[in-house]
Amino acid sequence: MLWLGQTAVVSLPVEIDIANAGQVREDLLAVLNRGPATLIVDMTRTTFCDSAGVNAIVRAYKRAEACGARMRLVASAPTVQRVLAITGVDRLVGTWPSVAAALTAADQPARDGLAYPGYASTHTDPQGWAAQPG
Repeated sequence: MLWLGQTAVVSLPVEIDIANAGQVREDLLAVLNRGPATLIVDMTRTTFCDSAGVNAIVRAYKRAEACGARMRLVASAPTVQRVLAITGVDRLVGTWPSVAAALTAADQPARDGLAYPGYASTHTDPQGWAAQPG
């Protein structure tokens, strides 16, 4: 974990699954209990994340909201980006391509939970099921 002023950066493991998701959740909640203004969850090393990992991230996001903290996700592996897109977590929690981009944006609110401008999402919607802007 790295503190930069009121921003905490937590690096997650290479794989997040049922075996370690509970520890990931507890680690993120412990950092939030220390009162950061922004929590950056660095998943740049993460190449696998199952539903238990997604649940840990969502639980941390809910705690961040309750504490008045912002939370940013950094994910670069296409497999992780896909899981975040399929589950909708990328729309709930702002997602950035690098820690540097998340740090730069840390003072700016995510726009409706969508990815930061300039982030090229790998998610496509060939069926057109996503809500279209009115």
